[in-house]
Amino acid sequence: MNSAHMRVALVALAVGMTFSAPAARAANIVEEWATVTAPPPPELKPVTLDPKTTALLMLDFLPPNCGSRPRCVATVAPAKKLLEEARSKGVTVIHSTFGNNKPTDILKDVAPAANEPTVNSFPDKFLNTDLDKMLKEKGIQTVITAGSAANGAILYTASGAALRNLKAVVPVDLISAATPYAEQLSTWQLANGPVFGNNVTITRSDMIKF
Repeated sequence: MNSAHMRVALVALAVGMTFSAPAARAANIVEEWATVTAPPPPELKPVTLDPKTTALLMLDFLPPNCGSRPRCVATVAPAKKLLEEARSKGVTVIHSTFGNNKPTDILKDVAPAANEPTVNSFPDKFLNTDLDKMLKEKGIQTVITAGSAANGAILYTASGAALRNLKAVVPVDLISAATPYAEQLSTWQLANGPVFGNNVTITRSDMIKF
């Protein structure tokens, strides 16, 4: 083989190696964990709601997950204030429990009134309960979710409502979790989740009007 033919062969070999070599594998999220930067927080938006088509969902204000967690305890007083205002305006109020907890176990300050129903389920309060039926029967178009945990009942029930074409209003001062990070990731996911994020409004309890 003369030098010209050899140069052509070497070029062809190099080109072949370039196209056949596997691409460098991108790092996975666990490997990138420490380099991830939190995105900007979602905008808190004021909302004015029709009491006749709104339901306040008071989720899992219970001793096991709320009574012993300072972050949840801090939400009880403002949750009580919104609860009282919602009742005064005739808003539908529905409470929830999980596991073996009963309605009578709900924290006293936000306990159900005699005419307020309670559903029992784990994170998704639509799962294996009559919640969807209750909301439809009352013509509810918007739900407000308050309670614990942000990365449990709040995340899955609010997104579940949004996926059912309801509007979900999430007041960030009335939700809690074991850690601030869990609250952050849940709030971001609710605001930005595919499809359902468009039906979610992130707000604060003093920005809600009836």
